[in-house]
Amino acid sequence: MIVLTGAGISAESGIATFRDSDGLWEQYRIEDVATPEAWKKNPELVQRFYNERRKQVMACEPNAAHRFFAQCEELFDVTIITQNIDDLHHRGGSSNILHLHGEIRKSKSSGPKQEDAYYDIEGWELTMENRCKDGYTLRPHVVWFGEAVPNLEKAVLTVAEADILVVVGTSLNVYPAANLIHYTPDHCRKFVIDPKADELEVPRSFTKINATAVEGVKLLEEFLTQK
Repeated sequence: MIVLTGAGISAESGIATFRDSDGLWEQYRIEDVATPEAWKKNPELVQRFYNERRKQVMACEPNAAHRFFAQCEELFDVTIITQNIDDLHHRGGSSNILHLHGEIRKSKSSGPKQEDAYYDIEGWELTMENRCKDGYTLRPHVVWFGEAVPNLEKAVLTVAEADILVVVGTSLNVYPAANLIHYTPDHCRKFVIDPKADELEVPRSFTKINATAVEGVKLLEEFLTQK
């Protein structure tokens, strides 16, 4: 079972989404806080933005949908591929998680060898004084707009082995992650859970579950247990 998750699964835990009318991007311009250029122009603002997000993540708890996919490990070999940068899948009990866009509770070097080392962040605050072993200021371990997605190739290979694919909480508008649904083998059973699932442009082979993540996993369980 491969589970592709987006912001919608964490929204029910209280984490603001990007694209909703009351989402985080209503308060900030993407160009000012989530690009390499923003870091060069005003790294203090970028740090403050992600410190706020980190504090919010730490105050939230995994919901029933996070825990459901952890419990699925009793029956399936489960891999979570998430676009989210929070740690709710980890705290929900899942053991095999591939982060496409980084992890908010980790940092990395802002120098030229960013991929070499990641550092756990103590608490919620990362400051300009926090530095890596090479002396560069630590930046959030987040894939910004305009940056490559290091785990994308691994995600493609993982989806290509899926017997079951579950897409939950993502509008499939963020590329290249949205293309992952097209790499499943022919025999794969495919489900999409979203309050607006009927409006999503997915292949006809998908079973659409029009529900939030928490309600949708209850219906998914019924599908998975049907003989």
